[in-house]
Amino acid sequence: MSDPERLTRKIREALAPCSLGRWPTPLEPAPAFLASLGLDALWLKREDRSAPRCGGNKVRGLEFLLADAPAGSVFVTVGGTGSTHCLATAVHAAALSCRVALAQFPQPETDASRAVAAACDAHATLVVRAPTRAALPLALLAAWHGARRFGPRRWIPGGGAHPRAVVGHFLAALELAQQLPAPPEAIVAPLGTGGTVAGLLLGVAQLGWPTRVVGVRVAPAIVANRWRTRRLALRTARLLASRGVRIAALTSRMLFQLVDGLGGKGYGYPTADGEAARRLAAEHGLTLDPTYGAKAFAFLLQRGTCNVRRVVFWHTFGVPCPTPEPER
Repeated sequence: MSDPERLTRKIREALAPCSLGRWPTPLEPAPAFLASLGLDALWLKREDRSAPRCGGNKVRGLEFLLADAPAGSVFVTVGGTGSTHCLATAVHAAALSCRVALAQFPQPETDASRAVAAACDAHATLVVRAPTRAALPLALLAAWHGARRFGPRRWIPGGGAHPRAVVGHFLAALELAQQLPAPPEAIVAPLGTGGTVAGLLLGVAQLGWPTRVVGVRVAPAIVANRWRTRRLALRTARLLASRGVRIAALTSRMLFQLVDGLGGKGYGYPTADGEAARRLAAEHGLTLDPTYGAKAFAFLLQRGTCNVRRVVFWHTFGVPCPTPEPER
């Protein structure tokens, strides 16, 4: 099925996601950046505007991960103290009359991570924070056992890295095809747990585009790597096939470029390149978080490593963070 709109309808009918976001998210031309980046064209895919209460790329996956959960369910998941996945899960599960228990590991404090952590405290039913990363398994165990006090439990992998969630990001790529007159030369996105990039890879394959998908690694290589991302994509294709939806297969010729944006200190630490990118973006009214968006955008400042002129930047993080709703 080559028509993106028809394929999107078929997938939604087959998997029956819940409705959390506003689609399509805007695709904005960004001519103000062209001189600084040395590009002919740049578009911003505004995933940060996916939902009014708590936007970001995670909303697409949560529409599929939270589907069919009875009211009163408790979703248990894991992430850093500044995890946008944790925050989005807590906010959108509550909208479905469900609850969330979080196990979190410490990450370096920035204004963004502190705001996300505070919002997680406000929206999650239970937050168990490990004092060190090594203690995360114990925190996860405590969150899992603690969650049963509140209702039937369901597990969501960290970052929402599950084939059902990848389907949402695959639909985002099909959406992009309806917004652009021609394929871009590259799509640049942060690569954390891999779900977003896996979906983009599937989308580019389905559309038959010669587009390079550039995943800028912002998490440790044990999590953010080529093998894991491709495996997620392959598992997603198998899931869709099991529901009667066959899509184009990934091939070894896929233009998937993985670059390191993590920096020497590791996950969550701002980098010099990322902060330079964040300042440049701010000059033109674009807010980037230091953990994901800034590091991915910094790749565009090193344009010689990509040798492309027409680029879509996947802006994943929704800001500002939501505030607690008043009690009724």
